[in-house]
Amino acid sequence: MLRSMFSAISGLRAHQTKMDVTGNNIANVNTVGYKSQQTVFEDTLSQVLRTGGAPAAERGGTNPAQVGLGVKLAGITTNWTQGATQNTGRSTDFMIEGDGFFVVESGGQQLYTRSGSFSFDAAGNLATNSGALLQGWSVDPATGVVNPNGPVGNLTIPYGQVTEPKGTGGAAPIIGGKVEGNLFAGATAPNGSTPGTKVETSITMYDDLGNEIPVTYTFEKTANANEWSLQITRPGPGTPPTTVPLLPATTVTFDGAGKLSAVGGTAGASTVPFTPPAGSGWTGPVTVDLSGMTQYGSASSATATEQNGYGAGTLQSFSLGNDGTVTGIFSNGERKTLGQLALASFDNPSGLEKAGSSTYRVGNNSGLAMVGQPGVAGRGVLSAGALEMSNVDLAEEFTGLIVAQRGFQANSRVITSSDEILQDLVNLKR
Repeated sequence: MLRSMFSAISGLRAHQTKMDVTGNNIANVNTVGYKSQQTVFEDTLSQVLRTGGAPAAERGGTNPAQVGLGVKLAGITTNWTQGATQNTGRSTDFMIEGDGFFVVESGGQQLYTRSGSFSFDAAGNLATNSGALLQGWSVDPATGVVNPNGPVGNLTIPYGQVTEPKGTGGAAPIIGGKVEGNLFAGATAPNGSTPGTKVETSITMYDDLGNEIPVTYTFEKTANANEWSLQITRPGPGTPPTTVPLLPATTVTFDGAGKLSAVGGTAGASTVPFTPPAGSGWTGPVTVDLSGMTQYGSASSATATEQNGYGAGTLQSFSLGNDGTVTGIFSNGERKTLGQLALASFDNPSGLEKAGSSTYRVGNNSGLAMVGQPGVAGRGVLSAGALEMSNVDLAEEFTGLIVAQRGFQANSRVITSSDEILQDLVNLKR
């Protein structure tokens, strides 16, 4: 009788643990990045009442007679399937699509989490709601690139950071400006005091201090067939306004098919350089690309489409790429890489130990953290403005509650039945 009571007691304990795990799952049904857990039972040692015997010539074999001594918890497994996506629209909410963990640091200890809800602290660091700092690689200020092979550190988004201006320019093959479009093939050539047809287009360029400089491209039809004259000017001082030539009149020639054939008398050329005036605060030189120019019978549409300078700007927002690259968006329209998020993967994520606040630490059976770029070596990709929700299935958990409750009740009945039999045995003395 005592064996059955102790076996039933082990059943009560095991099913109580199952209730604990199920209750924790239900409690975390809305926890971001939570992974549900399940209990696995196994029987304990068995007492051998009679050993088995091998068959002999005169008799058959016999099976062993064994009585089990109860049940024990074999383990608590984690379900690592992907949780549902919840779109939040917050730029600091990140979701991992696939395997991997965000790397965070708290109290000098490196931890790992699937919860991608981050916020800025006073120092501009991205941190979890419990204060753990998100880890990644910052951009090298000297090269402007990220080194994902280096050690990870706190990922900082320096809001209000001022980016230096860049003057428009660059010697070929660097293109400082670009003009594209068509020049009307039937344009009027100059006739005596009557000038030829003119086509103008303007764009804002920048000097080395980021000051805006309006620049005008003027194409004028010459007396020669398929030839235009190009001048580049900027406004000058004085009233009425004057102009400062940046490029003297330079010929632009097209072939009979309307394609650009020469610039400045050089066959096959498609660019023209100019140097800003000395002392203007704009060093240059500026190479202008005319390869997109044509001369067809349609209306003129020449347009200055590009220039590579910009003024000073401040960081206003950022975006996150699937590979974890954080790109800053500045007030001057420039976009620059600020850093990259790191993800960690493990050979056995079920071996991780929970460290609280939805984080994990490396366990004895998890393997080492393999930290690297998202989307590489089996690590998942990232999505901004969304969170991974809990993967708890309420229907399954409520079913588990019923199973645990019935198992607990059945084991309690074994104890009461054993007690009644013992009572009957004691009553034999009367």
